[in-house]
Amino acid sequence: MTTTLLTGGRVHSPADPHATAMAVADGVVVWLGQDSVGEALHGDADEHVRLDGAFVAPAFVDAHVHATSAGLLRTGLDLTGVPTLAAALDALAAHVRRHGRAAVWGHGWDETRWPENRPPTRAEVDAAADGAPVYLSRVDVHSAVCSSALLDRAPEARTADGHSPEGPLTREAHHHARRAARDAITEAQRAEAQHAFLRHAAAMGIAAVHECAGPDISGAEDLAALLAITGDVPEVVGYWGERGDPALAATHRVRGLAGDLFVDGALGSRTAALHTPYADAPHTSGALYLDPHAIAEHLRACTEAGVQAGFHVIGDAAVAAVIAGFAEAEQHVGRFALAAARHRLEHLEMVDAEQAAQLAQWGVVASVQPLFDHHWGGPDGMYAARLGVERGTALNPFARLAAAGIVLALGSDAPVTAVDPWAAVRAAVHHRTDGAGLSPRAAFTAHTRGGWRAAGIDDGLTGTLHPGAPATYAVWEAPDLVTAAPDSRVQRWSTDPRSRVPALPRLDPGAPLPTCLRTVLRGRTLYDRQEDHAPA
Repeated sequence: MTTTLLTGGRVHSPADPHATAMAVADGVVVWLGQDSVGEALHGDADEHVRLDGAFVAPAFVDAHVHATSAGLLRTGLDLTGVPTLAAALDALAAHVRRHGRAAVWGHGWDETRWPENRPPTRAEVDAAADGAPVYLSRVDVHSAVCSSALLDRAPEARTADGHSPEGPLTREAHHHARRAARDAITEAQRAEAQHAFLRHAAAMGIAAVHECAGPDISGAEDLAALLAITGDVPEVVGYWGERGDPALAATHRVRGLAGDLFVDGALGSRTAALHTPYADAPHTSGALYLDPHAIAEHLRACTEAGVQAGFHVIGDAAVAAVIAGFAEAEQHVGRFALAAARHRLEHLEMVDAEQAAQLAQWGVVASVQPLFDHHWGGPDGMYAARLGVERGTALNPFARLAAAGIVLALGSDAPVTAVDPWAAVRAAVHHRTDGAGLSPRAAFTAHTRGGWRAAGIDDGLTGTLHPGAPATYAVWEAPDLVTAAPDSRVQRWSTDPRSRVPALPRLDPGAPLPTCLRTVLRGRTLYDRQEDHAPA
């Protein structure tokens, strides 16, 4: 038996909110309490970690990622921070000069943040690319600008739905172009990107990620390579976004046929399905890719096979289609069976109170991304520009979903937003629409235990620090801890030593977020800042 004793810290555990020490044996938490007792009981531990006041808490779970794409953002062309269209084109040209005419995978442009207020044209990309095949996805990854050289490798895109002779490709045209770009990535590039992403996730206090793969997103080979990675990396829970025989789940070694199985697209690319047209593009109401009957058939087949199903759903017309699909599926398999399957919905941005109550009765898990609201919410954000202020400020109603009893699991949708779990928790608390946010405790729980529950692990211990729980935790440099009122977003300094509410770091806007010192998965260290920053 291998044991580790941690002392001199502040341990986030409802089992003992004042614990300063924790003991771990063979990957399981075996004891919590005060330093002196821990040293008396476990003084002969194989490893003694002196925390020096650090904060110990359950490690995070990112419930929605695209590992290879997120890794390519770290190793390829990152356009997320470029301030202008001209700067984006300059960055592309510089990348091509450094790498020759090798295929370029770029991501992150957002025309709504540029003074030009428009995406690049194909002609502009061609001029900067100097003949290289180039794929540049918009920040929401539901449209992309591609060079002519890349489209020569995907001739189907030129005649598919969503093709534009000069502007971004959407819908089926985008899928064809993305597939060609994916095929241009070498195995070595893919491996480098996947490992880079997993290392970064571990350094951010994340012990597990939910990979949302699919035939139009990353491909079977990409998913298989990711799931085959072993060693000191976060656990990867796989999802495959394809309808069909539920046996596909076993074929791809995934938890379910869920994740980004698209009912619709995204608001930024104007492909999310709406009941009424976009405010800034009255000629379109987006795209509905699956009708209620197709949704019902997928739910029915997966429920009967004991496989978790799920869908990507954003617009209000898409949510209505999902509601109708669940209602139809219930007629065949029954409400209890649907609820027991814990099917999940990704994003679920435009949902009213009645729909939330219905989804809760069907046991739905909502995988949501608070940084969407942080980046694009509020009366002056992209959502309001696309939908008008009234509709645009009603998105991502986390409090409504939680009040209905829906299990929430927080994630990044990386590379759409950054892998930064404390920033996501803060964004969920400080929602840009009053009354839509969560309490700090609820947001933190949704980004830790909620991620395990979304993956079907709901044993009451995983995602917590209780005796008997898996020793999956992170150690943080977090000098300011506060207790948080459980029924509101308000935080206050803890003054009552009898409080049974475990403290959390300050989440005030502008306050520095905690720094990860160590990440541990079931007793196995994935990241140690001291070792990672040690001189060679």
